[in-house]
Amino acid sequence: MRILVTGGAGFIGSNFVRRTLETRPDVSVVVLDALTYAGSLSNLSGLLGKYEFVEGNILNSALVDSLVSRVDQVVHFAAESHNDNSLKSPKPFIDTNILGTYELIQACVKHDVKFHHISTDEVFGDLPLSGSEKFTAETPYNPSSPYSSSKAASDLLVRAWVRSFGLKATISNCSNNFGPYQHEEKLIPRMIGLIASGKKPELYGNGANVRDWIHVDDHNDGVWAILERGVVGRTYLLGADNQRSNLEVVQVLLRIMGKPEDFISFIEDRPGHDLRYAIDASATEAELGWKPVRGNFEERLAETVEWYLGRLNLPKD
Repeated sequence: MRILVTGGAGFIGSNFVRRTLETRPDVSVVVLDALTYAGSLSNLSGLLGKYEFVEGNILNSALVDSLVSRVDQVVHFAAESHNDNSLKSPKPFIDTNILGTYELIQACVKHDVKFHHISTDEVFGDLPLSGSEKFTAETPYNPSSPYSSSKAASDLLVRAWVRSFGLKATISNCSNNFGPYQHEEKLIPRMIGLIASGKKPELYGNGANVRDWIHVDDHNDGVWAILERGVVGRTYLLGADNQRSNLEVVQVLLRIMGKPEDFISFIEDRPGHDLRYAIDASATEAELGWKPVRGNFEERLAETVEWYLGRLNLPKD
Protein backbone atom coordinates (compact mmCIF):
# COMPACT_ATOMS: atom_id res chain seq x y z
CA MET A 1 0.00 0.00 0.00
CA ARG A 2 1.27 3.45 -0.94
CA ILE A 3 -0.27 6.50 0.73
CA LEU A 4 0.00 10.24 0.20
CA VAL A 5 -0.21 12.23 3.45
CA THR A 6 -0.97 15.90 2.91
CA GLY A 7 0.18 18.16 5.72
CA GLY A 8 2.45 15.38 6.92
CA ALA A 9 4.93 17.81 8.48
CA GLY A 10 2.28 19.40 10.68
CA PHE A 11 1.14 18.32 14.13
CA ILE A 12 -1.39 15.54 13.55
CA GLY A 13 0.01 14.64 10.14
CA SER A 14 3.57 14.11 11.37
CA ASN A 15 2.31 11.97 14.24
CA PHE A 16 0.29 9.96 11.70
CA VAL A 17 3.43 9.41 9.62
CA ARG A 18 5.36 8.28 12.71
CA ARG A 19 2.56 5.99 13.83
CA THR A 20 2.22 4.50 10.35
CA LEU A 21 5.92 3.77 9.98
CA GLU A 22 6.04 2.25 13.48
CA THR A 23 3.03 -0.05 13.08
CA ARG A 24 2.72 -0.76 9.35
CA PRO A 25 6.09 -1.53 7.76
CA ASP A 26 4.39 -2.65 4.54
CA VAL A 27 2.99 0.85 3.92
CA SER A 28 4.98 3.28 1.76
CA VAL A 29 4.50 6.93 2.74
CA VAL A 30 4.75 10.05 0.58
CA VAL A 31 4.44 13.36 2.46
CA LEU A 32 3.26 16.52 0.71
CA ASP A 33 3.64 19.69 2.77
CA ALA A 34 4.02 23.37 1.92
CA LEU A 35 6.15 23.93 5.07
CA THR A 36 4.25 27.02 6.11
CA TYR A 37 4.77 28.34 9.65
CA ALA A 38 2.80 25.40 11.14
CA GLY A 39 4.73 22.64 9.37
CA SER A 40 8.36 21.69 9.82
CA LEU A 41 10.62 18.87 8.74
CA SER A 42 11.86 18.80 12.33
CA ASN A 43 8.50 17.20 13.18
CA LEU A 44 9.69 14.20 11.15
CA SER A 45 13.17 14.06 12.64
CA GLY A 46 14.67 10.59 12.95
CA LEU A 47 12.71 9.25 9.98
CA LEU A 48 15.16 10.12 7.20
CA GLY A 49 15.01 7.55 4.41
CA LYS A 50 11.79 5.98 5.70
CA TYR A 51 9.41 8.17 3.68
CA GLU A 52 9.40 10.35 0.58
CA PHE A 53 9.01 14.08 1.10
CA VAL A 54 7.69 16.54 -1.47
CA GLU A 55 7.55 20.24 -0.66
CA GLY A 56 4.56 21.78 -2.35
CA ASN A 57 1.09 23.22 -2.04
CA ILE A 58 -2.16 21.29 -2.45
CA LEU A 59 -3.36 24.21 -4.60
CA ASN A 60 -0.82 23.16 -7.26
CA SER A 61 -3.09 21.04 -9.44
CA ALA A 62 -0.30 19.63 -11.63
CA LEU A 63 1.74 18.54 -8.61
CA VAL A 64 -1.29 17.08 -6.86
CA ASP A 65 -2.30 15.16 -9.99
CA SER A 66 1.20 13.74 -10.40
CA LEU A 67 1.45 12.57 -6.78
CA VAL A 68 -2.07 11.15 -6.56
CA SER A 69 -1.47 9.12 -9.72
CA ARG A 70 1.29 7.21 -7.87
CA VAL A 71 -0.59 6.18 -4.72
CA ASP A 72 -3.46 4.00 -3.54
CA GLN A 73 -4.78 6.24 -0.78
CA VAL A 74 -4.72 9.93 0.11
CA VAL A 75 -4.97 10.94 3.78
CA HIS A 76 -5.73 14.65 3.84
CA PHE A 77 -4.49 16.49 6.95
CA ALA A 78 -3.31 19.70 5.26
CA ALA A 79 -5.31 22.66 6.55
CA GLU A 80 -5.21 26.12 7.97
CA SER A 81 -6.56 25.47 11.44
CA HIS A 82 -6.12 28.33 13.89
CA ASN A 83 -9.32 30.20 14.76
CA ASP A 84 -7.58 33.43 15.76
CA ASN A 85 -5.74 33.55 12.44
CA SER A 86 -8.96 32.89 10.54
CA LEU A 87 -10.59 35.91 12.20
CA LYS A 88 -7.66 38.14 11.23
CA SER A 89 -7.17 36.82 7.69
CA PRO A 90 -9.84 34.43 6.36
CA LYS A 91 -8.60 34.07 2.77
CA PRO A 92 -5.84 31.47 3.38
CA PHE A 93 -8.48 29.27 5.01
CA ILE A 94 -10.71 29.51 1.96
CA ASP A 95 -7.80 28.79 -0.35
CA THR A 96 -6.26 25.85 1.49
CA ASN A 97 -9.23 24.21 3.14
CA ILE A 98 -11.74 24.53 0.30
CA LEU A 99 -9.83 24.97 -2.97
CA GLY A 100 -7.00 22.67 -1.86
CA THR A 101 -9.46 19.93 -0.99
CA TYR A 102 -11.09 20.42 -4.39
CA GLU A 103 -7.78 19.83 -6.17
CA LEU A 104 -7.21 16.61 -4.22
CA ILE A 105 -10.64 15.09 -4.76
CA GLN A 106 -10.54 15.95 -8.46
CA ALA A 107 -7.26 14.07 -8.79
CA CYS A 108 -8.56 11.13 -6.73
CA VAL A 109 -11.59 10.76 -9.00
CA LYS A 110 -9.40 10.97 -12.11
CA HIS A 111 -7.00 8.26 -10.90
CA ASP A 112 -9.53 6.17 -8.91
CA VAL A 113 -7.64 6.67 -5.65
CA LYS A 114 -9.22 6.39 -2.21
CA PHE A 115 -9.49 9.58 -0.17
CA HIS A 116 -9.79 10.14 3.55
CA HIS A 117 -10.65 13.63 4.74
CA ILE A 118 -9.58 14.77 8.22
CA SER A 119 -12.09 17.22 9.62
CA THR A 120 -13.04 18.73 12.96
CA ASP A 121 -15.90 18.77 15.45
CA GLU A 122 -15.95 22.55 15.07
CA VAL A 123 -18.10 22.20 11.92
CA PHE A 124 -21.03 21.39 14.22
CA GLY A 125 -20.85 24.70 16.07
CA ASP A 126 -21.14 24.46 19.81
CA LEU A 127 -23.25 22.98 22.60
CA PRO A 128 -24.61 24.53 25.80
CA LEU A 129 -22.11 24.51 28.65
CA SER A 130 -24.54 22.52 30.79
CA GLY A 131 -26.16 19.29 29.64
CA SER A 132 -25.11 15.94 28.21
CA GLU A 133 -25.69 16.50 24.48
CA LYS A 134 -22.89 15.36 22.16
CA PHE A 135 -22.15 15.67 18.46
CA THR A 136 -22.99 12.70 16.23
CA ALA A 137 -22.52 12.14 12.51
CA GLU A 138 -26.13 13.35 12.07
CA THR A 139 -25.62 16.67 13.89
CA PRO A 140 -26.40 19.58 11.52
CA TYR A 141 -23.47 21.80 10.59
CA ASN A 142 -23.43 25.20 12.28
CA PRO A 143 -19.87 26.60 12.01
CA SER A 144 -18.92 29.77 13.88
CA SER A 145 -15.64 30.99 12.38
CA PRO A 146 -13.94 31.28 8.98
CA TYR A 147 -11.88 28.23 9.99
CA SER A 148 -14.79 25.97 10.89
CA SER A 149 -16.83 27.28 7.95
CA SER A 150 -14.05 26.40 5.53
CA LYS A 151 -13.76 22.91 7.01
CA ALA A 152 -17.53 22.46 6.78
CA ALA A 153 -17.39 23.49 3.13
CA SER A 154 -14.62 20.99 2.41
CA ASP A 155 -16.62 18.20 4.12
CA LEU A 156 -19.58 18.99 1.91
CA LEU A 157 -17.42 18.97 -1.21
CA VAL A 158 -16.19 15.48 -0.34
CA ARG A 159 -19.74 14.25 0.22
CA ALA A 160 -20.90 15.75 -3.07
CA TRP A 161 -18.00 14.19 -5.01
CA VAL A 162 -18.82 10.79 -3.50
CA ARG A 163 -22.39 11.04 -4.72
CA SER A 164 -21.89 12.80 -8.05
CA PHE A 165 -18.48 11.62 -9.24
CA GLY A 166 -17.92 8.28 -7.51
CA LEU A 167 -15.15 9.50 -5.20
CA LYS A 168 -14.13 6.67 -2.86
CA ALA A 169 -13.97 8.77 0.29
CA THR A 170 -14.48 8.69 4.02
CA ILE A 171 -14.54 11.58 6.50
CA SER A 172 -13.58 11.79 10.15
CA ASN A 173 -14.52 14.61 12.50
CA CYS A 174 -12.32 14.65 15.57
CA SER A 175 -12.18 16.52 18.86
CA ASN A 176 -9.21 18.56 20.09
CA ASN A 177 -5.89 16.73 19.80
CA PHE A 178 -2.93 17.01 22.15
CA GLY A 179 0.52 15.47 22.21
CA PRO A 180 4.00 16.09 20.80
CA TYR A 181 4.89 18.26 17.80
CA GLN A 182 1.91 20.62 18.14
CA HIS A 183 2.56 24.22 17.07
CA GLU A 184 3.03 26.73 19.87
CA GLU A 185 -0.02 28.75 18.76
CA LYS A 186 -2.34 26.06 20.17
CA LEU A 187 -3.65 26.09 23.74
CA ILE A 188 -1.59 23.40 25.48
CA PRO A 189 1.89 24.10 24.01
CA ARG A 190 1.29 27.85 24.29
CA MET A 191 0.41 27.57 27.97
CA ILE A 192 3.36 25.26 28.66
CA GLY A 193 5.71 27.78 27.06
CA LEU A 194 4.32 30.69 29.05
CA ILE A 195 4.42 28.83 32.37
CA ALA A 196 7.94 27.55 31.71
CA SER A 197 9.06 31.13 31.03
CA GLY A 198 7.58 32.35 34.32
CA LYS A 199 4.72 34.18 32.62
CA LYS A 200 1.05 33.85 33.50
CA PRO A 201 -0.92 31.83 30.94
CA GLU A 202 -3.66 33.90 29.29
CA LEU A 203 -7.20 32.57 28.97
CA TYR A 204 -10.03 34.03 26.91
CA GLY A 205 -13.04 35.19 28.95
CA ASN A 206 -13.36 33.25 32.19
CA GLY A 207 -11.90 30.01 30.80
CA ALA A 208 -15.25 28.21 30.99
CA ASN A 209 -15.27 27.06 27.34
CA VAL A 210 -15.15 23.27 27.19
CA ARG A 211 -13.21 21.11 24.73
CA ASP A 212 -13.17 17.34 24.27
CA TRP A 213 -9.53 16.18 24.29
CA ILE A 214 -8.02 13.13 22.59
CA HIS A 215 -4.37 12.07 22.40
CA VAL A 216 -3.04 12.39 18.87
CA ASP A 217 -2.03 8.69 18.73
CA ASP A 218 -5.57 7.61 19.63
CA HIS A 219 -6.87 9.86 16.86
CA ASN A 220 -4.47 8.43 14.30
CA ASP A 221 -5.25 4.86 15.31
CA GLY A 222 -8.86 5.80 14.62
CA VAL A 223 -7.91 7.08 11.18
CA TRP A 224 -6.24 3.77 10.42
CA ALA A 225 -9.35 1.90 11.58
CA ILE A 226 -11.32 3.94 9.05
CA LEU A 227 -8.79 3.35 6.26
CA GLU A 228 -8.86 -0.40 6.87
CA ARG A 229 -12.50 -1.03 7.78
CA GLY A 230 -14.48 2.11 6.99
CA VAL A 231 -17.28 2.25 4.41
CA VAL A 232 -17.03 4.63 1.47
CA GLY A 233 -19.30 7.63 1.87
CA ARG A 234 -19.54 7.45 5.65
CA THR A 235 -18.54 9.99 8.26
CA TYR A 236 -16.89 8.75 11.46
CA LEU A 237 -16.52 10.67 14.72
CA LEU A 238 -13.37 10.26 16.79
CA GLY A 239 -13.19 11.38 20.40
CA ALA A 240 -12.11 10.22 23.85
CA ASP A 241 -14.90 11.70 26.01
CA ASN A 242 -12.40 13.90 27.87
CA GLN A 243 -14.36 17.10 28.33
CA ARG A 244 -12.44 19.77 30.18
CA SER A 245 -12.87 23.52 30.44
CA ASN A 246 -9.92 25.57 29.27
CA LEU A 247 -9.52 26.72 32.86
CA GLU A 248 -9.33 23.11 34.09
CA VAL A 249 -6.70 22.25 31.47
CA VAL A 250 -4.53 25.20 32.46
CA GLN A 251 -4.93 24.43 36.17
CA VAL A 252 -3.72 20.87 35.55
CA LEU A 253 -0.73 22.25 33.64
CA LEU A 254 0.04 24.61 36.51
CA ARG A 255 -0.06 21.74 39.03
CA ILE A 256 2.18 19.59 36.85
CA MET A 257 4.65 22.46 36.47
CA GLY A 258 4.66 23.40 40.15
CA LYS A 259 2.79 26.68 39.97
CA PRO A 260 -0.27 27.85 41.94
CA GLU A 261 -3.59 27.26 40.19
CA ASP A 262 -4.45 30.98 40.29
CA PHE A 263 -1.31 31.92 38.32
CA ILE A 264 -3.52 32.93 35.37
CA SER A 265 -4.44 36.08 33.44
CA PHE A 266 -7.90 36.39 31.91
CA ILE A 267 -8.18 38.41 28.71
CA GLU A 268 -11.02 39.67 26.53
CA ASP A 269 -12.88 36.83 24.86
CA ARG A 270 -12.52 36.33 21.12
CA PRO A 271 -15.50 36.83 18.75
CA GLY A 272 -17.68 33.78 18.12
CA HIS A 273 -15.91 31.67 20.77
CA ASP A 274 -17.72 28.31 20.85
CA LEU A 275 -18.95 27.25 24.29
CA ARG A 276 -18.59 23.47 24.38
CA TYR A 277 -17.61 20.59 22.12
CA ALA A 278 -18.37 16.95 22.87
CA ILE A 279 -18.00 13.95 20.57
CA ASP A 280 -20.13 10.81 20.64
CA ALA A 281 -17.74 8.24 19.15
CA SER A 282 -19.85 5.20 20.12
CA ALA A 283 -20.98 4.48 16.54
CA THR A 284 -17.37 4.48 15.32
CA GLU A 285 -16.32 2.24 18.21
CA ALA A 286 -19.15 -0.23 17.53
CA GLU A 287 -18.61 -0.40 13.76
CA LEU A 288 -14.82 -0.38 13.54
CA GLY A 289 -13.73 -1.89 16.85
CA TRP A 290 -11.63 1.19 17.62
CA LYS A 291 -11.53 2.99 20.92
CA PRO A 292 -9.09 5.40 22.58
CA VAL A 293 -6.69 3.50 24.84
CA ARG A 294 -4.32 6.15 26.15
CA GLY A 295 -5.97 6.28 29.53
CA ASN A 296 -5.87 9.05 32.06
CA PHE A 297 -5.92 12.54 30.56
CA GLU A 298 -3.82 14.05 33.32
CA GLU A 299 -1.13 11.37 32.95
CA ARG A 300 -0.91 11.87 29.20
CA LEU A 301 -0.85 15.62 29.74
CA ALA A 302 2.10 15.23 32.13
CA GLU A 303 3.94 13.26 29.44
CA THR A 304 3.16 16.03 26.97
CA VAL A 305 4.56 18.65 29.36
CA GLU A 306 7.80 16.63 29.69
CA TRP A 307 8.11 16.43 25.91
CA TYR A 308 7.67 20.19 25.42
CA LEU A 309 9.99 21.09 28.26
CA GLY A 310 12.65 18.93 26.65
CA ARG A 311 12.08 20.67 23.35
CA LEU A 312 12.14 24.12 24.96
CA ASN A 313 15.22 23.17 26.95
CA LEU A 314 13.76 24.99 29.93
CA PRO A 315 13.52 23.82 33.55
CA LYS A 316 10.18 22.69 34.95
CA ASP A 317 10.35 25.06 37.93
